[in-house]
Amino acid sequence: MEWSVLHRRSWFNIGLFLLGIWLFPCISLISQEDITVPELYDHIERLTDPKLKGRPPGGKLNKKLIRYIRRDLKKAGVESFKGGYFQPFKAQIRVEQGQSPGPEIKTWNVVGYIPGSHPQLSQEFIVLGAHYDHLGMGGPSSRSETQTGLHYGADDNASGTSALLEIAEKLAANRSKLDRSIILVAFGAEEQGLLGSRYFIQNPPVPKTHIKMMVNMDMVGRLNDEKHIYMGGAGTFPGGMDLMKQKGLALGLNPIVHAGEVGGSDHVSFYREKISVLGVHTGGHPQYHTPDDTIDLINFPGQQKVARYIYEVLVHLASKDQQLHFIDQG
Repeated sequence: MEWSVLHRRSWFNIGLFLLGIWLFPCISLISQEDITVPELYDHIERLTDPKLKGRPPGGKLNKKLIRYIRRDLKKAGVESFKGGYFQPFKAQIRVEQGQSPGPEIKTWNVVGYIPGSHPQLSQEFIVLGAHYDHLGMGGPSSRSETQTGLHYGADDNASGTSALLEIAEKLAANRSKLDRSIILVAFGAEEQGLLGSRYFIQNPPVPKTHIKMMVNMDMVGRLNDEKHIYMGGAGTFPGGMDLMKQKGLALGLNPIVHAGEVGGSDHVSFYREKISVLGVHTGGHPQYHTPDDTIDLINFPGQQKVARYIYEVLVHLASKDQQLHFIDQG
């Protein structure tokens, strides 16, 4: 009788072990396919680490940061173009008007892609981008009284970068849904005058004519109680206004959609090249470009909702059912 009980317990434990082995890949797959609050938080916590000193362009800290972004994209299954994930370029640092020109430093965009599955449409590309840099210890773009102090940039734009990494992970896990290919770019030196996005579109890894759309995320971490999600450029591609409203409402968001109003961030560099764009954000706030833009003010459940919204939009844009051509908004 005692041996029989032990025997049954032994087989029960073996069964649990085997079940765990069978379930582990499934659990891992679910965690990779979902956009989660803990992962969004972890990315923003790392990006706003005081040791990074506000993410200014150039130097050893910039190298540390881009290696982190590359590592996460590579882990998600995002592929690199020939030459690797890093796109180096030179950026001139902004100074106060009337001062001598600032120093020119070397910085980087971080670039990867997810190939589409359609025989023809896979040669068309949609760019999803967000700038990872911020103001460092202040400077002429700071809105603080002293223009000094560590500028964490939790919303601007650690929020966009963290959303980029999470959306990339989900897109890579669901690549079979993509007819068109998607390029993921973490832009450098946006705060110095959109320099990273300008360099990218002047030196694209694919023929420029093959880039049909650019979606930009800049400050997507402060969704308000009314669930307002703002976007400009929805009129630059066919059916954009209706698409953005319908997808947003279906996810419980309240989209404020503009056909034009293309300005203020990296998507401008693409619009100037007559490429359809969409610039997405959750609105301004008093902490913008001050040391008070910190992680404790991020609405993480709201950011998760915004990231899922952008993911759903991208899957639709990458499908053969969506026409993509540029519509000028003047």
